[in-house]
Order: sequence, then structure tokens, then C-alpha cells
Amino acid sequence: MSLFALFKSAGPTGFGYGSTAEQITEGLSLAGRSILVTGCNSGIGRETCRVLALRGALVLGTARTKEKADAACTTFPGRAIGYACELSEPLSVRGCVAAVKADGHRLDAIICNAGIMMLPKLKKSHGYELQFFTNHIGHFMLVTGLLEQLKDEGRVVMLSSEGHRYAPVGGIEFDNLSGDRGYQPLAAYGQSKFANLLFAKELQRRFTGTGKTAYAVHPGVVATNLARNLGPVLRRVLAAIGPLFLKSVGEGAATAVFAAVSAKALPLAGSYLSDSNEDKPRADAEDAALAMRLWAESEEIVQVLNDEVSS
Repeated sequence: MSLFALFKSAGPTGFGYGSTAEQITEGLSLAGRSILVTGCNSGIGRETCRVLALRGALVLGTARTKEKADAACTTFPGRAIGYACELSEPLSVRGCVAAVKADGHRLDAIICNAGIMMLPKLKKSHGYELQFFTNHIGHFMLVTGLLEQLKDEGRVVMLSSEGHRYAPVGGIEFDNLSGDRGYQPLAAYGQSKFANLLFAKELQRRFTGTGKTAYAVHPGVVATNLARNLGPVLRRVLAAIGPLFLKSVGEGAATAVFAAVSAKALPLAGSYLSDSNEDKPRADAEDAALAMRLWAESEEIVQVLNDEVSS
């Protein structure tokens, strides 16, 4: 537990800043549940998978390669199956969707955990800025491809971030998704996390009238390899202050696990969560028209990608 956690009280759910994924699931049996987690091989994703498997869930863990996913899954204390899912490569995402379907898995939850952060220089995938493509489009393809596998009361959990507050004015620069008209690492990361948030909001709207739910969560600031692009000076600062102020991986995994399996999360469907409680996102994250526009734009991007493969 970080020192900072000692000064943060629990919220209305009974959980708070210092709660861990193990505490969230204490006394809860997840036997019979199947949960897919992207980014199973390191950091928060690995801890998320470990705790879910510990409580009896069948974990479907994805990583950039099958080898990495399999290696991680062999370490979890329960049943786990590895799948390749390189989110920046549509063929890999489609392959993951096809494999999960072929294996006949019905999903109780999808936790979209994997991501990249603050690339120092502009990089692209299929003509789009890489953070937007990986963090949003890759997960958009995965989730929409697996919606028919989601059980009637299934949940989708998008790992957003407080970084969404650094997205550009207007939230999404639809005329600069390539990054060619200007690139700033933090703003681009913020845009991708803002997109994750909007995706969860629109998904929840589309789930209206069903038992399915969607959530966007902020895991907290955790010292994981996601920060590898921050540069040596900032990494040294994080290493120095980490024990005092940063969350442990157990604390970082807690909110996503809460959203995926806790009965206390159900009244909070469609919300932005942090510290396993409802939080207030940036004001334009509640713009339904913006969320619908992003969904439509994402569908168009995916259609073009599909056409490229079939042509």
C-alpha cells in the first residue's frame, strides 16, 4: 500500500484508493465465469488475470504474441488460455476474435486493459496515429467483434485514464487522426483515453434494454512498463516517489476488477470509475453526439481496413 492510500477514505461502494483487486473479490467465487483481458503479460493486466483466476474464473489472456500470452497464463493460479492480439494490427485482432469464437467461449466480461502511452515521436498504424489506433481502434475491433459472444449480463470494461483530461479541445481531432497536422505525446495519449471513455459511454447506450453493461475506469497512477516512454529522468523520479505516492499493481487492478465482477458496479453502469467508485470525467465526455460520431468514424475506419484485406 502506498503512503498516500492512508489518507484516502473509502467511497460509497466501501472501496477506495488503497483497495486491491484481491480485496475487491474477497469471498467471491467466479467459478463458471469466462473473462477476457487484453495485456495479460505485464503490469495491471497480469495482476487482473491472476486475481480473476485465483477466484475461479476462466481467464482468456491476450498479449502481442501467442508465446507471451501462453507464458503469462501458465503462471496464473487457475485456468487460463493465451491468445495473440496485437491491437495495432487488424489481422491479429481479427485472428483473436476468430479464435475465441472457434473455441466456443461465451464471455462474462471483456477487460480492455492493454495500451501504449506518450510515444515521444509520431508513429502510425495504417495511416492513423499509433496511440489512437492501438488504444481505441484495436479495442473497438475486438469488442465489437466479440459482442455476440458476450453473455446476456456480460460487461465491457475500458481502461481509460485521468489522462483523458489532456485530450485536445473538442475531445477528438477528427481532422487529425493521422497526427500529421500536429503531434503532442500527452495530447495524443489523452485523445486515445478520451476515445476509450466515449466508446464505453456509447456502448452502454446501445446496451439499453439489455442486461449488458459497460464502464470506463481510471486505474490510478501505477509504476508499470506503460511509462517506458517517459524518458530516463521521469522514470527515475517515478522510481523514487513510487513507494510513497504510486499505486501498487494490486491497487491499480482493483477498479477494472470491480467493474467486471462486483455486484456493486451494476448501478454505476455507463459511468467513469476511479478508486472503485463513480467519478466525474471531463464535461464533454458526456456528449452523446460526440460519442456517436466517434462510433460512426470508428466503424468507417474498420470497414476500410476490412476492404483492404478483401481486395
